[in-house]
Amino acid sequence: MAWLAVSWSVVDTLGTRVLTSIIGFTAVVLAIWAGWPLLLPALLVVSTLALREYVHMLSRRDLDVRRKSLYLLGVLLIIASYPGWTAFPLSGVSWREVALGVAVGYFLVVEVISPGERPLERIVYSVFGLLYIPWLLGYFLMLRYLQGADSGLVYLILPLIATFASDVGGFFFGYFFGRRKLAPEVSPAKTIEGAFGGLLLSFVIVFAVSRVVGLWAFSWSIYDSLLFSLLVSSASQLGDLAESLIKRSLGAKDSGATLPGHGGILDRLDSLLFAVPITYLFLTVVGLF
Repeated sequence: MAWLAVSWSVVDTLGTRVLTSIIGFTAVVLAIWAGWPLLLPALLVVSTLALREYVHMLSRRDLDVRRKSLYLLGVLLIIASYPGWTAFPLSGVSWREVALGVAVGYFLVVEVISPGERPLERIVYSVFGLLYIPWLLGYFLMLRYLQGADSGLVYLILPLIATFASDVGGFFFGYFFGRRKLAPEVSPAKTIEGAFGGLLLSFVIVFAVSRVVGLWAFSWSIYDSLLFSLLVSSASQLGDLAESLIKRSLGAKDSGATLPGHGGILDRLDSLLFAVPITYLFLTVVGLF
């Protein structure tokens, strides 16, 4: 009967993962489609939960941060990232840059007033947490409203599709053809062949989507699609490796247990934290919109 118990456990775990994925996917699609009335509150919740996981991972190594300040300043950064606010009076400066400057200054002032033990450590890990989570999450809002709400909807969906294709391609190519390790010290399961497969499938999907969407939004050449796929696939894989590096450094297997069957928020968000900002920078710098 032991095998039956094990089989039921596997089925139960798989069912939990699938249910969580369906609920999560539905929530993401709804928030992206609805725009800031849902997307902004969703990002505030995700940012707070992800920062909470980050703080708990730090506590494993007895590393301290200003927790309440980190959560509140993370909320400030997300809100300041919404492009709909009135422009800052000084030309070339955004509200989110002001919010980040205020956050860094606050951490410095607080540690000067009440340094306690290891003040520099608290400043470094606090600022890194802000940059890694709410600062990068802010690009979701910025991309959603790049060139208006209608175009932004397409622009934000693109990195989600490209990242998903990169993950699927990486898994199957790595499983069937993987031989050479990509980053054995950080993530032993990832291979160079898998990384190439992720890039290839990402390119195919992005090119196909750009052809279809081009009927009413934009039209990219094959070279535009290839460059975009290369950047986003590389960024998503780098985001995955970066989070693995953080977890390995802090002695954590998963970032948390926020999502049943999937680990933590950061475990599911790591690729997009790099892919969405790269998409925003690609579109604004290259001007393909």
